[in-house]
Amino acid sequence: MLADRLPQPMSTFFVNPDAITPPTIRITGDLLHHLRNSLRLRLGDALTLNDGCGTRYRVEVTHLTAQVIESRIIDRQTEPARTTSPIVIGQALIKGDKMDWVIQKATELGVAAIVPIDSTHSVIKPNPERLEHQRSRWERIARDAAQQSERWTIPTIADPIDLVELCRQYASAPLKGMLVERSSGSSLATMPLPQDRQHPIVLLIGPEGGWAPDEQRLALEQAFLPLTLGPRILRAETAAIAALSILQSRLDEIALVVRET
Repeated sequence: MLADRLPQPMSTFFVNPDAITPPTIRITGDLLHHLRNSLRLRLGDALTLNDGCGTRYRVEVTHLTAQVIESRIIDRQTEPARTTSPIVIGQALIKGDKMDWVIQKATELGVAAIVPIDSTHSVIKPNPERLEHQRSRWERIARDAAQQSERWTIPTIADPIDLVELCRQYASAPLKGMLVERSSGSSLATMPLPQDRQHPIVLLIGPEGGWAPDEQRLALEQAFLPLTLGPRILRAETAAIAALSILQSRLDEIALVVRET
C-alpha cells in the first residue's frame, strides 16, 4: 500500500478544522512557513495533522508553494475514549516567564484547562489593555506544547478571574484541592481519587507569596481540600509541575516516552 511506502510522519501539527475538506487538507499561515522554511518540508513527505477536536490525519504532501501546502489524506485516527477525570489547574498569576513555563509544562502533562487567578498576593495584576495579547501568547505556548507532546487536544486558557468566580464555575467538581504551604492537609500522593470521570479534578496553585488567609477560608467553605506536597516549601511554578506529575502518575496518565527538545 502507498501508506506503507511513505516516510514516517514528523510531529503532530494542529490545523483549523475549516482547512480539512476530505480527501485534502490545506495548510496556510504560520504553520505553512514553519513547515516550509524551518523543517524544509518536501513533496511526498508525510505529516500527522490534528483538528484539535479528536481526529488525527496522516497525510502526504502533494503540492507546495510559498502560499499553500496541499496534502492528501492517507488515513485517520479517532481519539481513544477518556478513562480518567480531566484536570483543571487554577494557577495564581506569577511574574515574568514563570507563568509561560507553567502553561507549557502543564500542557505537556495533559491538563484540560488552565485558569489564571488574580489572587491577593500575585505580584502582577491583569492589564485589560494587554489581556487579548497575553491570552494569545499563552494559547500559542499551549498549542506548541501540545504539538510537541503529541496531544489530541489543546488545553483551554481562560481569562484571569478571581477565586470567588473560579469557585462558582467549578462548584460541581467531585475533587477540588488547594495546595497550601505548611499545611497539615491531605497528601496529594495518597488522598482518594474520585470515581466520577465526567467532571474535572480542580487543583489550585498559589502565587509567589502564597494564598492569603481569606482565600484559604473561601476555598475551605467551597469544599476545596487543603493539600500538601510535603515539608518543603516549593516555588509556585515548581509546585504546579510537582503536583501535576503526582496526580497524573496516580491516574496512569504520565507518558513513558521522553523526547529531547
